Amino acid sequence: MNAIVIIPTYNEAQNIAWIVGRLRNAVPEASVLIVDDSSPDGTGDVADGLAAADPAVSVLHRAGKEGLGAAYRAGMRWALERGHDVLVEMDADGSHRPEDLPAMLAALSKADVIVGSRWVPGGGVVGWPFYRKAISRCGSAYARFALGVPVRDMTGGYRVFTSDALERIDLDAVLSQGYCFQIDMLWHAQVARLRIREVPITFPERERGSSKMSGTIVFEAMLRVTGWAIGSFPARIRRAFAKEPAAASTR
Repeated sequence: MNAIVIIPTYNEAQNIAWIVGRLRNAVPEASVLIVDDSSPDGTGDVADGLAAADPAVSVLHRAGKEGLGAAYRAGMRWALERGHDVLVEMDADGSHRPEDLPAMLAALSKADVIVGSRWVPGGGVVGWPFYRKAISRCGSAYARFALGVPVRDMTGGYRVFTSDALERIDLDAVLSQGYCFQIDMLWHAQVARLRIREVPITFPERERGSSKMSGTIVFEAMLRVTGWAIGSFPARIRRAFAKEPAAASTR
């Protein structure tokens, strides 16, 4: 596989060299693309140093902070233009363990999209209080039932896509920018009738730097999901009466 791992960054100077080093050890055959949104803490300079030292590492500098979704779309287009056939989404903060990636890549033999899942047997989180687990589980459950996507971890951002899957999803149609981008991508994958499979991962809390997540972001995502569910309801009813088979999902 000509795989590339896309890591969006904003103020991750403390983490980026550490996570790229772990990634290169865990999956040495994979390339790395760091997509930096002009981080004021110098993340882009650190990334340039990594790229200068390792030809498998590239950096895409963007003019400013435009959101997670925009960063991933830019990185995915960059990778597709250069012929990569497997594209991975990974955070820079260490919550997505590079050591879990080999199992996720191996699962592509039976799927088009792999979700690194916290909420299937064998998966879990480390260092989260009960209320954060409850918010994540409830958010995923709501999105799963509202949109009819049979995935237990709808909001997790550790993903693997084949290039064909991304072409069928149509990145131009995925307009969400932040937290909701991950839900949006899975919904479009479902509509495109792609095979989606969840692979258990362990998700530790970040050790360094600050999280970009907030209650406002989660609330906005749930509002968007509600709107999508209402808008897609007539089409889902028509498909149900037409007895069209559901899009494939495997575990």
